Amino acid sequence: MTIVPVDLGIRSYDIRIEDGLLDRAMEVLGPFLGRGRMIVVTDETVARLQFPRLKTAADEAGVTVLPVVLPAGEATKSWNQLEMLTDQLLELGVERGDHIVALGGGVIGDLTGFAAAIVKRGCGFVQIPTTLLAQVDSSVGGKTAINSRAGKNLVGAFHQPGFVLIDPSVLDTLPPRELRAGYAEIVKYGLIDDRDFFGWCEDHGAELLGGDRAAQTEAIRHSVAAKARIVGEDETERSGRRALLNLGHTFGHALEAETGFSDALLHGEAVAAGICLAFRYSARRGLCTDADADRVAAHFADTGLPHGLASAGVGADGARLVAHMSHDKKMEGGTLPFLLARGIGETFLARDVDLDDVAAFLDAAD
Repeated sequence: MTIVPVDLGIRSYDIRIEDGLLDRAMEVLGPFLGRGRMIVVTDETVARLQFPRLKTAADEAGVTVLPVVLPAGEATKSWNQLEMLTDQLLELGVERGDHIVALGGGVIGDLTGFAAAIVKRGCGFVQIPTTLLAQVDSSVGGKTAINSRAGKNLVGAFHQPGFVLIDPSVLDTLPPRELRAGYAEIVKYGLIDDRDFFGWCEDHGAELLGGDRAAQTEAIRHSVAAKARIVGEDETERSGRRALLNLGHTFGHALEAETGFSDALLHGEAVAAGICLAFRYSARRGLCTDADADRVAAHFADTGLPHGLASAGVGADGARLVAHMSHDKKMEGGTLPFLLARGIGETFLARDVDLDDVAAFLDAAD
């Protein structure tokens, strides 16, 4: 078993990674469960594919499971579903000392974490991510949120989990498209500040996407260790260090908004296209070379991910896309910071970006 600590003082917790760990979940979840019961929030798809494994483990340990099953998909991150979830948690008699278990992808983790943050002014929760994207990104760091009409993740709270359990074997039931979407967040860690890891992705990405367990586990371990380190340095994005994790997300969230936060463009797909746009825009400004931008786009294209507007199914309408960006939660004093790059592994936060220039860039982008 690999254990990666997230060092946040009294809010510190461990990430445990091991193949087959879901089947032995009670070995590590025991200390987080009170009153011999476990409230599990999941979605309809995961309820069919992975929940029975957790239920069997709980039954064998004599733990009563109280499931809350929600619809699958990005639309579940909504006010409506948040209200329904909090009502159900209260009906189940959730207490502040309880740890609600989020069993699912990023949508379930974000929604459950936010509900845990506000029910009875805050109770605990545990993350058991079942998608690659959630395993390497959203389950770690305590960002919880729902979407609103104005944009993605604009209503939420920082609320750290008590524990993260990652079992790579759950990836065997993940559709190839979802696996690719999660891979985009893995590549991101190499592009932020680890050029060698980006090279590892170029060498081993096809193996990972082909189901090689060793490659998947190594990528998960490396990614969560990188995120844990950054979160430990800047838990709530006050210093700007944690903001580096948003590489590709400002462009990507605009693409998601343009496609209605639907399955037409998955979050990881939008991030892949957004990263490529960030590198293209960096090259436009003379910050990095066209060769670096081409190399990044080529890798995403080789792995079947969007690498620009056209491949993401979005038209080149700069004014419209920048209008989506204007609702970004990182907007400060009318200025939107952008994650740009001086090269592969050299991402930085730029606070001098002219949105009119971004719009002109997007009008000409492909």
